[in-house]
Amino acid sequence: MKRRTLVGGITAAAAAAVAPSTAAPRRVGMSDVDRLRHRFAEIIASDHRHGGQLGIEHQAAALADEALNLQNAGSATQRVRSSLYACAASFRSSAMWAAIDGRRYDDARRHMREAQALAEMSGDQAIKFRIWSHAGTMYRHMGRPADALAANDVARGLHITRSDPMFASLGLARQAAILGTAQDRTGTRRAFDQAHDAMYRADPDQYRPVWMLAFYDEAELHSLALSAYLSLGDYPTAEFHAHRCLSALRPYMVRSRAIATTRLAHAQLAQGEADAATATAMKIPADAATQHPRVSRMLQEFGAALRATAPGSPTVQTWTEHVAAWRTKA
Repeated sequence: MKRRTLVGGITAAAAAAVAPSTAAPRRVGMSDVDRLRHRFAEIIASDHRHGGQLGIEHQAAALADEALNLQNAGSATQRVRSSLYACAASFRSSAMWAAIDGRRYDDARRHMREAQALAEMSGDQAIKFRIWSHAGTMYRHMGRPADALAANDVARGLHITRSDPMFASLGLARQAAILGTAQDRTGTRRAFDQAHDAMYRADPDQYRPVWMLAFYDEAELHSLALSAYLSLGDYPTAEFHAHRCLSALRPYMVRSRAIATTRLAHAQLAQGEADAATATAMKIPADAATQHPRVSRMLQEFGAALRATAPGSPTVQTWTEHVAAWRTKA
């Protein structure tokens, strides 16, 4: 109810911004931009807690429209107008990511096209990187590694990756995950090593946008390596990266913890450790297990693999009862 009220209020405010008025045009300034940036930080925080939710996608899209409506709400400097386009692109990129995380790929592509156009009008290199990097991740999840590499290469080719090694590191880490999907073992290892080196060359005091500061760190680097080595079928290495990821995750990274824990369970099960894998999977909170599309799908795959590995065992019975309890709590 609160989310519907919020989105409805945003829509009403946007409509009011473009309604005819006899009053003198207002001056749109950086205070308006700062307000939108604060809302963007709230979207980022909500994504890390919940991830993939339709409500986050719709809220981000509505805020992108609000940022665009301000372009027509009054006079503004070129700096303010560029910043408003960057805000709109940022919100669209978050809507795109929520759709990717929720496996709503048609919606994600629609948000991507709008975000790319807005980012071009803004001239903001960081948001261009985010959109193209997300596109690479989207195609990786869709099982299209060639398209994923092409999109990620656009992100990695931007000037910002040369001026800030942290952006170079993220591009390389995502390249490693894509190369894992493509079964390129040597390329995966090389890209991960380069991503690690770039991260530790980065100046910790250099300015970076809130979306980058909120998620990219050593934990995310190991999360992407975990994904890559799972795809390659190198389960001991995947398990190593899973433990490193989970030990480094910041407390608010609830969605990321659920995903890494699920992947750890898969890595353990693939090594024949059915009991340990089941105990790991049972640590995932009920809301993530039942409401996050990516986690739910991976847990369904885990259950199928467990039944194939240990049919009729007490471990399978324990897992079946636990899944039923999750559904009761949801």
